[in-house]
Amino acid sequence: MRKTGTVMIVLGWLLLAGLIWWGFNGYLNPNAQLANVTVANGEVVLKRGPDGHFRAPGQINGQPVDFLVDTGATVVAVPEQLARRLHLEPGRAQRVHTANGEAVAYSTRLDEVNLGGAAAYDVAANIVPGMAGGEALMGMSFLARFEIAMNGDEMRIRGR
Repeated sequence: MRKTGTVMIVLGWLLLAGLIWWGFNGYLNPNAQLANVTVANGEVVLKRGPDGHFRAPGQINGQPVDFLVDTGATVVAVPEQLARRLHLEPGRAQRVHTANGEAVAYSTRLDEVNLGGAAAYDVAANIVPGMAGGEALMGMSFLARFEIAMNGDEMRIRGR
């Protein structure tokens, strides 16, 4: 009888921890469910997170990727570790200016980038060694192909 009680307590704590994680994750990234949505009206709507950034799941070449939308980035920037997972080929080395200073990046092309059903093909990107985190920066080489509108804590991305 005592063993059953212990199992129930452990299961209760696991359930509570799961609910806290689920709620906290939704708070930190209000766009987490975007991967399950397609563009019905030709528009993707992103909500600003509590840190002031727009984050959303998407795809590069059909593989799942987490994006940080960065309208100040010229091209899509992919951390080296993520680039390896996506089997991206590094091209010509170049000096780039980032928020963290000057760095070396390697140019590449992405066959397809998809964000909630908004897709672009043959997108310029950089592979950035030493770029922290597992998120790719969603830069203007993707965003410029769409109409972008910001209103309060929402960013709307619509096909042209």
